[in-house]
Amino acid sequence: MTREPASGRTDKDLRAAIDAAVWAPSVHNTQPWRFSVRGSTISLRADADRRLEVADPDGREMLLSCGAALYTLRLALRAEGYRPETVVLPDPDRPHLVADVHVAEGDAIEDADVRRLYAQIERRRTHRGAFVDEPVGAPVLAGLHYEAEAEGARLVQAIEMHTKGALAALTQAADHVQRRSRQYMSETARWAPAPGSTRAEGVPQESYPQQSPRTEPHFPTRDFARGHGWGVHVEPPEDALLTGAVLLLVTGSDEPRDWVRAGQALQRVLLRATEAGLAAAFHTQALEIPELRDFVRDRFCAGAHPQMILRLGTAAGPGFATVRRAADVTEEG
Repeated sequence: MTREPASGRTDKDLRAAIDAAVWAPSVHNTQPWRFSVRGSTISLRADADRRLEVADPDGREMLLSCGAALYTLRLALRAEGYRPETVVLPDPDRPHLVADVHVAEGDAIEDADVRRLYAQIERRRTHRGAFVDEPVGAPVLAGLHYEAEAEGARLVQAIEMHTKGALAALTQAADHVQRRSRQYMSETARWAPAPGSTRAEGVPQESYPQQSPRTEPHFPTRDFARGHGWGVHVEPPEDALLTGAVLLLVTGSDEPRDWVRAGQALQRVLLRATEAGLAAAFHTQALEIPELRDFVRDRFCAGAHPQMILRLGTAAGPGFATVRRAADVTEEG
């Protein structure tokens, strides 16, 4: 049954929430989502044409990305005074229907914390580089652990030196394996346009440094320039360059519902980190190779399923630009 729009609200409110949702992070900035509106229900669907067929054959990262967009949508609706009622993967016969979000009128009291988090949506950027010598404080990390758990996932911090080194080495090994694959490099090229491109998707040269500074241990970034020397020239900072806090985002099981859950947790963590003045760098290379992902799970996650490896810290140098395409929205009668 179609729910009628909440009293006093208009389609403009729902569209504004969708416009906010597209600022969520996604693998290679593929933005693999589509939206539809029917009455007071917003449906979020995964766009399989934007899935990375080589790096993400099971669609795990695609659903992670959609989960991040779903959390952003929920947050934007709450910031406008709605109480979104979310049903994840509501129809097993339609696996690309990620969620239905039913909108109901919210309380009159404004939630200041929600508004603060909402203000971070367009401020958040993916960082591709090192961090300055300013360790992430224990209270901030504790808060981020809470944010992840509130969405049904968990953060595992790599504290011991050899654990960080092993995760960095696994990332480097995966990076080498992927660069040997012509199919993988062709797929990367599809989402990393040459300078001058007007595409509102993918990773343009304005989104990464010309030379990624090395850290110890070293977590390599994606070679979006593919040896062409593209990227933004950044003067190396005077401060020491660090890897920052190394974290694994994990879930108890590893089904599509868990991938969506992990994406929501990831975005919640990222927005809270942005509020604290932190930036995040993502490293999914080792998790895109099944044997290495299993190794990470067994050795560093106590059997939990790793969904993301990320680093947090204070960015060394300026932030980078990003692009977004207009929201793909269908109005259903």
